[in-house]
Amino acid sequence: MTKITIDDTSVGELNELFGTNEEHLSLLESHFGVEMVLRGNELHIFGDKILREQVIPVIESLRQLYQKGQAIASNDVIYLLRASKHELETDHDSEKKLKEVINARTEITKTQKGKSIYAKTLNQRAYFSKLCSNDLVFGIGPAGCGKTYLAVIIGVMLLKKGEAERIVITRPVVEAGESLGFLPGDLKEKVDPYLRPLYDAFHDVLGVEVTEKMVGRGQIEIAPLAYMRGRTLENAYVVLDEAQNTTKEQMKMFLTRLGENSKMVVTGDVTQIDLPKRVKSGLIHAAQVLKGTEGIEFVEFDTIDVVRHPLVQRIIERYTSADEEDHDYQGNPGRFKRQ
Repeated sequence: MTKITIDDTSVGELNELFGTNEEHLSLLESHFGVEMVLRGNELHIFGDKILREQVIPVIESLRQLYQKGQAIASNDVIYLLRASKHELETDHDSEKKLKEVINARTEITKTQKGKSIYAKTLNQRAYFSKLCSNDLVFGIGPAGCGKTYLAVIIGVMLLKKGEAERIVITRPVVEAGESLGFLPGDLKEKVDPYLRPLYDAFHDVLGVEVTEKMVGRGQIEIAPLAYMRGRTLENAYVVLDEAQNTTKEQMKMFLTRLGENSKMVVTGDVTQIDLPKRVKSGLIHAAQVLKGTEGIEFVEFDTIDVVRHPLVQRIIERYTSADEEDHDYQGNPGRFKRQ
């Protein structure tokens, strides 16, 4: 047995570090494969003494988050553990990596209720930076990594600053196992459920009432991709979400809508393509054709960036592994995986 003494601490800090009912402590135990017991300000580790040197940087990183006034969630613990493990496996300095992770934690803005919104991972920080400084950015990665949410948040920031006159967000309407034709109502009523997640992001940062007013004034437009044909989008911040479900022709059509004083963001997950078989994803094609083009930036997220329920990371990893074995999806999503 070995122990780590946490000096100059308080009950409040210990509760934050190790979680309600010690749920964060359970994550540490599971990750390192040993039993841990918290007694006052002492963490007792029943295992190889070498683990102590691996646990200390993680605890110190959590303390830095706490001292910055940030609430610590299970996802934060998991991200730090995974970042540390990756560095150890590649013979890199995990302590240095964790410092980079903490320093990358950037407050972007606040929700309508005053809660801080952060770029929580290194890739999210890079994404935020590129979105602010480039006119066309592709964010490619698994569900839950924040690519669409952050894109919407930055659009709202630009709108508030007067750097964009409107936000236009669009999605291809592709049936994912369900048929639109059997849904009740007119076209708007049929496609609204497919666009609902985009409204949710606006509601979070603006509130429902303000969002509805801005939609009514035309400052926010959320529409199916087919509505973009023939338009030139000027003085606008434009987001194409679920871009993996565009065809090559649709992607080209969308990208050529870019007008003066506008920015475009394209987001998608190449492991969740709902196009008919033999139809190549416009997102995969665009990544192959446009990567390296001056003025166009790509950010590739990985499962380590997933900020939803901790189980989502594991689910994505298992499905990705199974897909790679079966080769039962289109294109070559594996090329986007960070090595």
